[in-house]
Amino acid sequence: MKISRICAFALLAIVASTLAFADGIQDPKIIVKGAGGGNVAQGRCPQCVGVGFNFSFTVPESGSGALFFTNESGKAWSSLKLIETGVPAADVSCHSSLFASCTVTTLKNGSVQILLTNGGNGHNNRGSGIANGGNFQIDFACVKGSCWPGGIQVTGHGSAGTIPEPATLGLMVTGLGAIISRRKIKAWKNRFNA
Repeated sequence: MKISRICAFALLAIVASTLAFADGIQDPKIIVKGAGGGNVAQGRCPQCVGVGFNFSFTVPESGSGALFFTNESGKAWSSLKLIETGVPAADVSCHSSLFASCTVTTLKNGSVQILLTNGGNGHNNRGSGIANGGNFQIDFACVKGSCWPGGIQVTGHGSAGTIPEPATLGLMVTGLGAIISRRKIKAWKNRFNA
């Protein structure tokens, strides 16, 4: 009984780590960074479009390029969710100098969610999110000829709340599973000893 649980746990750990580090080199890339550089810039930005918590935009017709925005929501964003339907999740890679992590998943309705979350580590402004009034850019990049389809609609949702990282959620689920299985084992031992 113990060996099968240990094997199942080891298999789960291997699959989870493989998924966590999977990253295709040929994927079209989305990069979120400060307008004109790596950090969020404050002040006047003539090319930036003011946005609130919810906004939408289209990918440049060429399939690559930068779009510039200013967070005018009144709050600092600790996460940014981008939803698109033009490229499958398996074919998207993402990077950000403003957020600590970036994950790409397929939603139940078939659209793709690109979730950038704040880890709060503050190293080189990485993980600090997007400040209220901060200017930022979203770059759509081609990688070795693999580009974004031009003109697809993308919706953005900034959030001032904290969203746990996928690795944190995985650890929570694993810990909860260990607690439940330990209680079941104690219950079984009590039945046999009684």
